Amino acid sequence: MVEVKTERFAPPAEGASATDLAFRRIQRLPRGRLFSRALLADLGSPAAISRALSRLCARGDLERIVRGVYMRPKLNRYIGQVRPSVQQVVRLIARRNNETVQMHGAEAVRQLGLSTQMPMVPMFYTSGHSRTVRVGAAVAHLRHVAPDKLQCAGSPAGIALVALHYIGRRGADDRVLSHLKAFLTTTSDDDLAMLYSCKMPLWMRSFVQSGIHQD
Repeated sequence: MVEVKTERFAPPAEGASATDLAFRRIQRLPRGRLFSRALLADLGSPAAISRALSRLCARGDLERIVRGVYMRPKLNRYIGQVRPSVQQVVRLIARRNNETVQMHGAEAVRQLGLSTQMPMVPMFYTSGHSRTVRVGAAVAHLRHVAPDKLQCAGSPAGIALVALHYIGRRGADDRVLSHLKAFLTTTSDDDLAMLYSCKMPLWMRSFVQSGIHQD
């Protein structure tokens, strides 16, 4: 996953147009790195920034990925134009909107080694509203869920938590417990305790507790 780093820039020069200022700023970004229009917010009014982005896209200096998300075009000698993954775009949108995004339970089960099925369409849990994100021909679904499923988002404990929610009480057996312990103890000795500290149903707490005390 490509992280979008926070950049520090000098104050905009007086007298320059918003397009020129935006061009100078984006030139400091690596090609292929996603960014939101908030990166340019201090360079002019919202209308001026919108015009600058439109001009830079028309000139080929920028590529609009989805609404409010851009990148400097990047070419690869073997595959041609490099496209960001829909997962990268989803995570940038989530940061921009101050949303919490968590791996979907079906993918979490696969991460734990309990399934080999790859979801046809990437799905995520979110604190925001349910919606579909399209990046070219790629699609991802975001599903609004209760905060209980968003605890420890992005961590091994968070992955284990949503996997257990997805499996449910009836499916939680010794095989699941074995994979759960192997997954968590491989990453960090504290992850199993972190999972236990999460808010969860009583059956799940008892199940996780049995893993903590199991030799």
